[in-house]
Amino acid sequence: MNTVEQLVEHIKAADSIIVGGGSGMSNAAGMNFWYEDSPTFRDNFGDVLDSYPTARGLFNMSYMKYESNNIHWAIMMRMLDFIYTEPVSLPTYDFLKMLIADKDYHIITTNQDGIFNRYFPSEKISPIQGDWRYLQSTETETDKKLYDAKPYVDQAVTYMRDNNSLLFLPDEFIPTSPANGAEMQSWVRSPEFLEDQKYYEEYHKATQFLNQHRHDKIVFLELGVGRMTPMFIQEPFWELTHYLPNSFYININPKDALTNPEIRNRSLLIKDDINDVLKQAAMMIKGES
Repeated sequence: MNTVEQLVEHIKAADSIIVGGGSGMSNAAGMNFWYEDSPTFRDNFGDVLDSYPTARGLFNMSYMKYESNNIHWAIMMRMLDFIYTEPVSLPTYDFLKMLIADKDYHIITTNQDGIFNRYFPSEKISPIQGDWRYLQSTETETDKKLYDAKPYVDQAVTYMRDNNSLLFLPDEFIPTSPANGAEMQSWVRSPEFLEDQKYYEEYHKATQFLNQHRHDKIVFLELGVGRMTPMFIQEPFWELTHYLPNSFYININPKDALTNPEIRNRSLLIKDDINDVLKQAAMMIKGES
């Protein structure tokens, strides 16, 4: 069997599946604007790039230091608005859904773009590194609540578009905490990242699923997890595969399809394009149904 056929056989034989999704999953779906100034990035943020040439990709753009807080928030609000509607040009997530739909599954992701939530129920997803769709206070000692960013974003973006002011947001549109008046920030990993109720809820969902299925034939399916943060998905998957005798580890990644030598005989490494692999596997599953 080739690697895709092996993938399908392991999925079919599994009682349950834990998916680990990293940034490579988004890239595979055509969202190549997080870490590079792709055509899509330039179409939406070309003016930012013209003024700040090092702001290549959403990630760099969001963490840059700007001359004023008003510029920072103008760019952030445009970025958050883009995230709500960012284009998914390839059906990669649809293929994943077809592949695992008949199994009990849970998805753990370090992605903060909310794309998994467009395709899968939120109770099946644990975004363990935050989510750009939420805001938190910068003073978390007195406000441990998360806030839906969309109302703030809609109001700010409407103002900027109506006033042709895409690189400046007045103070009154900068979001502040209703509880303590402090300025807010996106609920994504940072030194001020709020690890409270929702954070622990996300980990609890994943832990509860694992506890319920620890005696199953579990497949740990890793998709596009890079080497920047292996401690959140990749290394735990290796350790769990090592200690759970009925488990199997699959890593699909054109750049970093790696495994721990201790579980090499219970690993399948596929060093091909994630979208292509999931498409082939989904078509095999569909053809057999």
